[in-house]
Amino acid sequence: MKLSPLQQYGIVTANYWAFTLTDGALRMLVVFHFHQLGYSTLEIAFLFLFYEFFGVLTNLYGGWIGARYGLRLTLWAGTLLQILALVMLIPVAASWPKLLSVVYVMVAQAISGIAKDLNKMSAKSAVKVLVPAESASASSTLYRWVAILTGSKNALKGAGFFLGGLLLTLIGFRGAVIVMAVMLLVVLVL
Repeated sequence: MKLSPLQQYGIVTANYWAFTLTDGALRMLVVFHFHQLGYSTLEIAFLFLFYEFFGVLTNLYGGWIGARYGLRLTLWAGTLLQILALVMLIPVAASWPKLLSVVYVMVAQAISGIAKDLNKMSAKSAVKVLVPAESASASSTLYRWVAILTGSKNALKGAGFFLGGLLLTLIGFRGAVIVMAVMLLVVLVL
C-alpha cells in the first residue's frame, strides 16, 4: 500500500512528537533523580555535557548519513538509540559510586544526544516531501511547515518536562524509563 506524502509526513511527525515527549521527560528525570540523590548542580550539569557535544557531532555528519543511506534509516536509528539510552538507565542505582554514576549516565546521554539529532534531522527533512520543489512559493511553504514542526517540538518538549516530573513522582526513576522505552518501541513498530 503506497502512502500519500501527507500520510508519510504524518507518520514521521508522530514519531518525532513521541520522541520529543520522551526526550524532554528524560531530561527532567535525570535532573530530578540526581538532585534527589544529593548531586551538586555542577555534577548534574556534567550529565548533559556529552548529550550536547554528541548532538553537535551528529548535526555535522547526520546530513551526509541521511543523504547516503536515507532518512528512514536515520529516523529509525534515532528512535532505536533513544530506546537504548533509556534501557541503559534502568540499572542506575543510588548505591553506585558517584563517579561511576556520572560517567555511566553521561554515556547514556551521549547516545540520547545522537538519537535526538538523527530524529530531528529526519523529521525536518521529511517536510520536503509535502512541498513541490517546482512551485513558486516552495521556499516560503517549506519554511512555514518547518516552523510549525519546530514550534510543536518546543511545546512538546515542555510537556515532556512535565511528564518526566510526573512519572518520577508516580512510578519512580526505573519505572519511568521503562514506560518511556516501551512507548517509543510501540511508536517505532507502528
